[in-house]
Amino acid sequence: METWCVLITAWSVRAWADSPVVELKIEQVTFGAKHHLFGYIGQCQTIPWNADNRYILGLEIEHIDRMPKSDEAAVVILIDTKSDNKIFRLDKTRAWNPQQGTMFYWNPQAARTQFFFNDRDVATGKVFAVLYDIEKNQRLREYRDDVAPIGNGGVSPIGGKFLGLNYGRLARLRAVTGYPGALDWSRDDNAPDNDGIFIVDISTGSKRLLVSYRQLARQLKRQHPSVDDTALFINHTLWNRRGDSVYFFVRGAWDQDGTRINTPCSINADGSRLTLHPTHVGGHPDWAEDNRLIGRQGKRQILYDVDQMEIVGQLGTPEIFPDPEGDISLSPSGQWFVNGYKKGNKNYYAVLRRSDGLWGRSAGLGRGSYAGDIRIDPAPCWNRTDDAILVAGIDNNNTRQMFVIRVATPGESN
Repeated sequence: METWCVLITAWSVRAWADSPVVELKIEQVTFGAKHHLFGYIGQCQTIPWNADNRYILGLEIEHIDRMPKSDEAAVVILIDTKSDNKIFRLDKTRAWNPQQGTMFYWNPQAARTQFFFNDRDVATGKVFAVLYDIEKNQRLREYRDDVAPIGNGGVSPIGGKFLGLNYGRLARLRAVTGYPGALDWSRDDNAPDNDGIFIVDISTGSKRLLVSYRQLARQLKRQHPSVDDTALFINHTLWNRRGDSVYFFVRGAWDQDGTRINTPCSINADGSRLTLHPTHVGGHPDWAEDNRLIGRQGKRQILYDVDQMEIVGQLGTPEIFPDPEGDISLSPSGQWFVNGYKKGNKNYYAVLRRSDGLWGRSAGLGRGSYAGDIRIDPAPCWNRTDDAILVAGIDNNNTRQMFVIRVATPGESN
């Protein structure tokens, strides 16, 4: 008989299964002498699979023991899961890194055939986003700007627009999230008024500045009086699931001198309600329903209400999620949650069904001895039907490959 433990909090009474019952089976998807990866979890509902769950996006690269050189391209690949995981090589990009990949995202308004990725002009260093169609086997559009070049920093999950970031600034101030060789067109200003987070209209290509570094510096000054001496950058730009609000971190002095800054912020898509949050939600947060975020505080996997600016709930227990700051992802339906965490030289994954507290834990996947900017993070990404998760690992040939975790509850089979 299954036993249960009851977690009583200030917000609710919730029962979690006392022992794991969800079955997690790991299957290797890519093979060979070259390395393969998908990359980042840092867009709301980052789904590697296309709309009919047939094709998975990925990159094929030569080296994982260093950051890419400025002229080093990664091959954009498509994996056909209905044809024994056959790989099709579609294009190349020179805007990628081992952590984020190239910010892949299937176009929500045409997710069966169209996807976004970032690229960079080698001659000028200018970064731009690309919209690609797999039926036409060609780039439909390149979102270039000669004056203030930006790449995709997060596609709205309802479609129609994406967030734009200056990846040259990130390459200078937080190398792990930037692209080597990218032009930093705002490098002469610690808090420029013409750089920050942009919103790009997918159909027209027009863009507007949502929030500038100068706006953020003015608000940070109360907490950090010497902010003007610190070059600011932005990480983890996350649309909410409704596509009407953005959560992000403004940071400073991570790879440079100055005042260490790590402040969570939110802003509505129309530019209203810019808020610097006093409560720090750690890890790589993900949006849940309404305007609630899932993240970490202390040893708890918590729900944080962005509007109320307070913690309003908890997922699981520290026994289920031993590292709530691990990489996390909520499934498209919102019913399943996965936390990927590191233990020793392996990544593990704990999966929870929110409706009834059933959960499971995967076997470990090797992540090698890679660390720092070239580390292999857990970065779990759900498919569209809540029954598979794409992850990364080192295979028996010591190459970085893509794996799928199949999720099954008692009585189900994959």
